[in-house]
Amino acid sequence: MKTSIKTLLRANPLKADVTTVALKALLGILLFSWLTAAHADDYTETRYPIVLVHGLFGFDTAAGVDYWYRIPEELRRSGAEVYVTQVAAAQDTEVRGEQLARQVEDILAISGADKVNLIGHSHGSPTIRYVASVYPDMVASATGVGGVNWGARLADVLQGVVDDVPFSGDLIGFLGNALAGLIDLFSGGGNEQDILAALKALTTEETIAFNQQYPEGMPSEYCGEGPREGSNGVSYFSWSGAKPLTNFLDPSDVLLGATAIVFLGEKNDGLVSSCSSHLGMVIRDDYRMNHLDEVNQVLGLHDLFSTDPVTLYRQHANRLGNYQF
Repeated sequence: MKTSIKTLLRANPLKADVTTVALKALLGILLFSWLTAAHADDYTETRYPIVLVHGLFGFDTAAGVDYWYRIPEELRRSGAEVYVTQVAAAQDTEVRGEQLARQVEDILAISGADKVNLIGHSHGSPTIRYVASVYPDMVASATGVGGVNWGARLADVLQGVVDDVPFSGDLIGFLGNALAGLIDLFSGGGNEQDILAALKALTTEETIAFNQQYPEGMPSEYCGEGPREGSNGVSYFSWSGAKPLTNFLDPSDVLLGATAIVFLGEKNDGLVSSCSSHLGMVIRDDYRMNHLDEVNQVLGLHDLFSTDPVTLYRQHANRLGNYQF
């Protein structure tokens, strides 16, 4: 005859008390283990702080919208010390680089760290490369995400219009600076904007000249892979997307699908070719992401069959944490 556990406990109150105490102890141990594990999650912890640098028409936070959507929070959640910077939304690379350098100095003073890990998106990639080249003692690593490291085809096209079409430069300058100024206003930046200087800096011709002056981490040829450690002692990494259209709910797909036409079949993310993004150790240049997916925009909408963009930053933070600088 089967006797239920409840029947035995009712018949043996002392055993019931002992069992209750044991169960409570077990639950306490499990709860303690869970809290300890949660507290001990250091997957994204790095030796040096992570510093995020936006691209053209970028910002830190504008009108309540974060440029790096959910990325800083997820990195901090498991151990990373993260700072989000803001430089001019539209400006020459060297000007942006000097603005960033001053902020890095502040970050080092606040954090007490000796160096930082720079991560730059789009125009942010040559911006961080400038800082790593001119101020290598402040930089442990520089990572480009969808970086304009070998020029942007769209910038070439627009620069051609400025050079060849009368009054077009005035119009592009007015509209571009107005947009950049509006972004700067809503994000509280207070930086002077110059879209024509930014546009020129992102052309293939000017970028190649920039690379000759600041060559660290750059491949010796287009679409090649650069050294993981530059002659300045800084480690270089990069990754990018290669799919302009990723989510029909994302309104930016329409724009990026249109701008992708200028690449004439070359692999690209809608604004930057995969080959142009190469810098140092190329982690991957063909994620199913467009240029805005690379920073988890718009509002986290991305290809449903691809890696979550936030995961890439978490993985890279873990990579930086394990890397021997």
